[in-house]
Amino acid sequence: MSDDPTHVQEFFGPRAADWDARFPDDGPAYAAAVADLGLRPGDAVLDAGCGTGRALPALRAAVGPAGTVIGADLTPEMLAEAVRAGRDGSAGLLLTDVARLPLRDEALDAVFGAGLISHLADPAKNLRELARVVRPGGQLALFHPIGRAALAARHGRRITDDDLRAEPNLRPLLSGAGWRMVSYVDEEDRYLVLAVRQDR
Repeated sequence: MSDDPTHVQEFFGPRAADWDARFPDDGPAYAAAVADLGLRPGDAVLDAGCGTGRALPALRAAVGPAGTVIGADLTPEMLAEAVRAGRDGSAGLLLTDVARLPLRDEALDAVFGAGLISHLADPAKNLRELARVVRPGGQLALFHPIGRAALAARHGRRITDDDLRAEPNLRPLLSGAGWRMVSYVDEEDRYLVLAVRQDR
């Protein structure tokens, strides 16, 4: 589902308090996805749509004390839960829309987005905005701790051909936004797409 910012806040706000409790076993999947991003000590990385910040400790561990980790989310309640969980110690938190990031061009080495793609109001435009803030050669990871089929089943739905996360739909979408898809994994217990920022 594509959502405007108000709908995103209305969906996630009431769910923030028990979000981590609903998905208590996702930590290792987040850590594995961050490892696949190949961050180096000193890198600057954004967790776009960071929610309660489950990826932030792994991102901090990957870039080390000299690196920069930013968690950006549109929903105040989610960021409040990140603080309550102590994850603000791993990152600077920004209450902002990923469609309009308060970051300079090419400021980052990578972007991590968990469950992000289906909540973008304008996916092509929003992925271009993520590309704007990443240096050429920098990386994007689009992640979910379960695959598309398992996620659809969880919501009582079936996968449809127009699913943005399907490789035939996502590859050209990324390409048009300045990214080149380098790997695509959609398995029962993992969804992970890695892309590289193209030269301008």
